[in-house]
Amino acid sequence: MSHLTVPAQGALDLLSLGALIHRLDPGRVPFRKAHSLDIHVSGGEFNVAANLADCFRLRTGIATAMVRYPVGDLIAERVRAMGVAPFYKHFDHDGARGPNMATVYSDQGMGVRPPVVFYNRANEAAALLKPGDFDWAAIFGQGVRWFHSGGLFASLSESTAEVIIEALQAARKAGAVTSFDLNYREKLWKAQGDVTRAPKVFARIVEHVDVLIGNEEDLQKALGVKGPEAGKDSALDTAAFFDTIQQVVDKYPHVKVVATTLREVHSTNRHSWSAVAWFGGQQITVPVMQLDVLDRVGGGDGFASGLIYGLLTGESPEQCVRLGWAHGALITTFPGDTTMASVEDVKALAKGGSARIQR
Repeated sequence: MSHLTVPAQGALDLLSLGALIHRLDPGRVPFRKAHSLDIHVSGGEFNVAANLADCFRLRTGIATAMVRYPVGDLIAERVRAMGVAPFYKHFDHDGARGPNMATVYSDQGMGVRPPVVFYNRANEAAALLKPGDFDWAAIFGQGVRWFHSGGLFASLSESTAEVIIEALQAARKAGAVTSFDLNYREKLWKAQGDVTRAPKVFARIVEHVDVLIGNEEDLQKALGVKGPEAGKDSALDTAAFFDTIQQVVDKYPHVKVVATTLREVHSTNRHSWSAVAWFGGQQITVPVMQLDVLDRVGGGDGFASGLIYGLLTGESPEQCVRLGWAHGALITTFPGDTTMASVEDVKALAKGGSARIQR
């Protein structure tokens, strides 16, 4: 992969920077009628590190905020269980108001009823993170091959975007490859008070990024490029997306890889799923897969982690996209936001595996 130089060695294969959250999930029951909840530990940036550690058996870390209270303890335990090395900036809880580990509420929907997601990110510890909170020179000094962050963390406060830029600059100085998942969430930008800030913030971040990941809506709303209208019949028309990607690389010529997931939602539990990517001018497409979806949350992070695994292990551009496509598809079959697949499962599906029973 001549256009993307990945360091051969490092104490960590990947380091993510982002917020840890816990998601309360009543399953298929809407929140207003729920009696019991599952707790999933998540965070767009963390999910990539967790998937790469647990499924793909790489060495990964997460730089994030951690609050010393029982919810923080629960989250930290799940981080350990997924095999991710923590780099925590600790905060003390005042016993009443925070700072808190964010809560996301998300039912799974069913059929014609879509999943509903809402947040309680009041007094969130991760939003308080600011430049200078992490010793990047020391962290990258151990050897980090790849650095990843995302738009969820960028949307939390004015200071979180500055932390991302500080980390990206340190990563590039240390020779790490940098990736960013746009993960545009209008609710979070609105809560900051000004949706129009988003493209300005993303423009500053993307200046430092080698590999850009998102879906069609992310590319349009976060980067302000024109694209196919969401919800049109051409939802899986790859040619239209290469036009959108071309606009991105024209605007940011230093970006070496742009990868986009394509999803057409027929019902909550039936999706068509594909992906396209641009590798230094080469256009990669994969087939459209019909998914029976249990829980769609985390599919995009599943794609990102499979793609990054391929890039870290020197796979061909097509195989990198196939690994992302296969892993993203598998994630939708598990409850929760992080992987329950093995690397063997992913490789079998990437090759064109089937759902025949394995005896």
